Amino acid sequence: MSEKSIDSLSESEAADELKRLAAEIAEHDRRYHAEDAPTITDAEYDALRRRNLAIEERFPDLVRDDSPTRRVGAPPAEGFAKVRHAVPMLSLAKAYTDQDVADFIERGRRFFDRDKDLDIAFTAEPKIDGLSASLRYENGVFLQGATRGDGAVGEDITANLKTIADIPKKLQGSGWPDVIEVRGEVYMTYAEFEALKQRSAAVGGQDYVNPRNTAAGSLRQKDPSVTASRNLKFFAYAWGYTTADPAPTQYDSVQKFAEWGFKVSPLMVRAKSIDELIAHYHRIEEQRSSLGYDIDGVVYKVDQLELQRRWGFVTGEPRWAVAHKFPAEQAMTTVERIDIQVGRTGTLAPVARLAPVTVGGVVVENVTLHNEDYIKGFDSNGQPIRDGIDVRIGDTVVIQRAGDVIPQIVSVVVDKRPASAVPYEFPHTCPVCGSPATREINEKTGKEDSRRRCTGELICAAQAVERLRHFVSRGALDIEGLGAENIDLFFNSGLVRTAADIFTLKDRRPAVTKALAERREEQARLREEASGKTRKNVRSVEERNYEGLDKLFAAIDARREPELDRFIFALGIRHIGETTAAVLARQFSTIEELIRIGKETAKAEDPHTVFPSINGIGDTVINALRDFFGNERNDDVLDALLAQVHPKPYVMEISAGSEVSGKTVVFTGSLEKMTRSEAKAMAERLGAKVAGSVSAKTDLVVAGPGAGSKLKTASDLGIEVIDEDTWLQRIGRGG
Repeated sequence: MSEKSIDSLSESEAADELKRLAAEIAEHDRRYHAEDAPTITDAEYDALRRRNLAIEERFPDLVRDDSPTRRVGAPPAEGFAKVRHAVPMLSLAKAYTDQDVADFIERGRRFFDRDKDLDIAFTAEPKIDGLSASLRYENGVFLQGATRGDGAVGEDITANLKTIADIPKKLQGSGWPDVIEVRGEVYMTYAEFEALKQRSAAVGGQDYVNPRNTAAGSLRQKDPSVTASRNLKFFAYAWGYTTADPAPTQYDSVQKFAEWGFKVSPLMVRAKSIDELIAHYHRIEEQRSSLGYDIDGVVYKVDQLELQRRWGFVTGEPRWAVAHKFPAEQAMTTVERIDIQVGRTGTLAPVARLAPVTVGGVVVENVTLHNEDYIKGFDSNGQPIRDGIDVRIGDTVVIQRAGDVIPQIVSVVVDKRPASAVPYEFPHTCPVCGSPATREINEKTGKEDSRRRCTGELICAAQAVERLRHFVSRGALDIEGLGAENIDLFFNSGLVRTAADIFTLKDRRPAVTKALAERREEQARLREEASGKTRKNVRSVEERNYEGLDKLFAAIDARREPELDRFIFALGIRHIGETTAAVLARQFSTIEELIRIGKETAKAEDPHTVFPSINGIGDTVINALRDFFGNERNDDVLDALLAQVHPKPYVMEISAGSEVSGKTVVFTGSLEKMTRSEAKAMAERLGAKVAGSVSAKTDLVVAGPGAGSKLKTASDLGIEVIDEDTWLQRIGRGG
């Protein structure tokens, strides 16, 4: 959204924005700290917090109780015991420029201005990008470890922390306090991260996004042996509650940690001037890609502990420390070629293959080029990017990793462009199946879509696996036991290439059994290699006839006569979601009638002369149906499917005595006897309109466990609220 300048905000506008920012930042905190799954970059997150703080400084009377400046992190996740920190684990103020650092130093000089002879020193050390942890030692013995959580309460992860070799079970040397909470950062090296990704890929496991999220997820494992297998590391750099200071200064205290058996950063220094601090910042920045682990800045702290205590804290942050963040790291490389990948919805996605280059400690060889407009130097609104300069094969480009995760091209070095480099011609046919690749017109804006898509639909192999996954998914045919893993296996084994093949799997039971057995054997072999352990009593393929196969085949047979709306949705036609599928089912009643109208519409010069006017169905859906049924190569696939599957005709169940006919119904909370989709379809077949939100036009709310704001709105509006059992009784389905 377009942000209004803070100076021009009215008091009511400021209050509204502070409310919005509090909620948005809290959600990002939860995703980062509790789920280890951030959805925005650090820079974007910091910008939100800076704007919030600036508004609060201009309108101090509007500071909210739930303000981001009054809290740290996010509430601890469920599933672990809670630990209340004796001393809160605070966040750090951020600096983004050398001037920000100079301002920090100047604030300290002014605060201690009366101490004319005071010689203030500072420490500077890398800011490790991992998961903060607090380790409690009593009489030198490690007793309890916790995450930061929301700063006041964290999660008890003692068992997992004990698997980390860098964390001593008992302190070495001497001179440690009777009680001390040593604090630091748990992290994963690039080498361990890449090794884990390779092990996981080899057994068809999950993909991992980055070392920070993976380290955090590893610490939250229920099984400590999983944590142990990840070979996590730990740097100690601070402390919480203690019965005595480790030393008089920050620097000497951290050196004490090293004497007690902890790993500490070898790049920590003590300095006295802004020039020294900035120089060390740039030295660390230069070494960043060779460290072997993620860092995202340098932390400066007042060295003397007595001065730290005197300078004190502001809400959620110490005044005596600041984190000087790095800009996104950049590197220069060349574009060796541009490949086109076809996504699950048929989108042609261009990818630049680069001469390998290290950025932020990661070797980058590929970068997305998004779409053909992006390659030409324009965004989706036709505005220039990269100064309107296009990307060509052979170009020298500057890349960076946005948020230190996603590689992107920042600029093209035109001076280095080879004379042989020509503008890239984006393909107008699918490179996989040869079908036309088109750009649709957005009916609302009248503009051409920025993405070009393959029209091959069912006959495009690149889309086949994802379409098969969609076909068996919960909202579609919902075939139990035929999830993504088995779809991938059966497709790659040549057992399932189209949806019709699913319904003939039982006829090929030996081949199915063999494919499952080979996968299990391969996974077991890879686990052996990873663990170094050899299996005993290995069973043969014949001995393992997979009892679950009979259940899978029965689940497939149970879906041979699906509801018509489910079948239409399962076909995966673009722009045809569950709601639109239900509308089409009601309108045409049988799959044969929908196919007939679809084909006639595809042939008509003006589709509106054939396709009926239907409330909720616009040109986007009509054109999607034209493309699907007008593609002759889809005919054989669809015919084969309908030879195996016979969708039930759509029958309206409205009777004169139906209590819900003509009423607007809202379902909220968790339904226990049917899925939300089933409940919606049932209500619509009885003549009710199902809405997604509660309003004055709502007649009835069906509330299950966990119903939230919709329930309150219904109460405020005086709308009738019933539970699931009452709903079933009302529509004549109760026991």
